[in-house]
Amino acid sequence: MQCILIADNIDEKEIFSFILRRTGMAVNISTDVSKMVSSWSEEPFDCIVLALNGTTIPFKQMEKIRSISHSPVLMVLDPLPEADFCALMEAGVDIVLQRPVSARVLAAQARVLMRRSSSVPYYVLPSLKQKQIELDSAAHMVTREGEEPIRLTQLEFRLLYTLMTHPGQVVPTEVIVERVWGYSGEGNRDLVRGLMSRLRKKIELFETDHFLETIPGVGYRFLNDSN
Repeated sequence: MQCILIADNIDEKEIFSFILRRTGMAVNISTDVSKMVSSWSEEPFDCIVLALNGTTIPFKQMEKIRSISHSPVLMVLDPLPEADFCALMEAGVDIVLQRPVSARVLAAQARVLMRRSSSVPYYVLPSLKQKQIELDSAAHMVTREGEEPIRLTQLEFRLLYTLMTHPGQVVPTEVIVERVWGYSGEGNRDLVRGLMSRLRKKIELFETDHFLETIPGVGYRFLNDSN
């Protein structure tokens, strides 16, 4: 799953990134909540980890995040009063950890985030547009420019959503299995291959169409303009 880590302190950034990757997350790093929010429609994430310093409680940051995403949020802060702790939870933070944070506790809570992220209903996810393809997450419809919308099955939608949120990047087959079917395993390449074939028939209508690419023995990717 894709996680974005926003951290002020360089040491925490490196340590937390290492711990999150050990739990199985693909970690992107930033220092700016506003920048993440502005690019969310092009690059959404499954969960958000904020490790912020300072005496100001980050209510405004949470307001910005919740205006564009329902993804689970874990926040690491200096010790704070009970009233502020409760107010942050009410503002939409899923987990608040107060410094000092042990590696074991952070890893355990990261796994909680992974479980919560997998349970987020797809109707609250943002719609996506890449190349000539637009994906309506609420209706499970895909539209090519100039064409009528086409309804996708739940599995087809999950596959296309997974690929479109990582344009130009190869998504390994085992990751697709986990994101689409909800379990881990390596013996499911035929399932993915069959689902990919059905999806291609719905969005690649002509011989010149080329949106989905197979990387033999590795996985698949949604081609962006640079591919």
